[in-house]
Amino acid sequence: MSESTPSPKLNRILLTGAAGGLGVELRQRLKPFCNALRVSDIAALGAAGAQEEVVPCDLANKEAVIELLRDVDAVVHMGGISTEHPFEQILEANIKGVFHLYEGARIHGVQRVVFASSNHVIGFHKQDETLDVDCARRPDGYYGLSKSFGEDLSRFYFDRYRIETACIRIGSSFPEPKDRRMLKTWMSYRDLAELIRCCLYAPKLGHSIVYGMSANSEVFWDNAGAAHLGFKAQDTSEVFREAVEARAPALPVTDLARVYQGGAFVKMGPFE
Repeated sequence: MSESTPSPKLNRILLTGAAGGLGVELRQRLKPFCNALRVSDIAALGAAGAQEEVVPCDLANKEAVIELLRDVDAVVHMGGISTEHPFEQILEANIKGVFHLYEGARIHGVQRVVFASSNHVIGFHKQDETLDVDCARRPDGYYGLSKSFGEDLSRFYFDRYRIETACIRIGSSFPEPKDRRMLKTWMSYRDLAELIRCCLYAPKLGHSIVYGMSANSEVFWDNAGAAHLGFKAQDTSEVFREAVEARAPALPVTDLARVYQGGAFVKMGPFE
């Protein structure tokens, strides 16, 4: 698929987590896909821009989240805590929050969700493995556990209520890779937006899992199981390799952040 804007546009897309790192990028990149973009976060969002509806919302507030889904055609769910934290914090935003979101979708008849899952769902697989979308989940922390729960919850809401979901196991989406591990997990903002577009407009989405990565020369993951989405990455981490390897020395082979795909997340906590 190309980056051309599909026609007809969706009427209204909800973007949760719109004040976060990826949310800020997607706030502009999703507008060509819809007539109205409803942006939401617990953090400050600023004034509404063109085509925007700004609706602050705490994902832990069930009634507010259900109302947030009113008159929405599709959801891009980036909301919640995006790094490892104590379980009690993860519980409110990432576990209760995603349940509230799907209840809102059920009640208001929303039929398609793009769910920001994470590579940390499979972080305790070793780095010498190549994983497909059907591999066993091995979360590397409370954050990864919450995303694994979200994948199961979205599967349930598809089987029970036919709400289609694409679970994107996002690797590392930043302007450029920060370390050697990210040379394998990196995804450009452009590729992320294009993957979301493919998920929003795939004729048959069902319940799909896809790895969020650019066309990197070395990878941990095989995306063949998500070919039906039609996604073709345009960028690669290879252009950053020389600079990354010059500034980021290789970790010792016994360092758990080098042994496991989850990197440093496998060493975080416990939070006592």
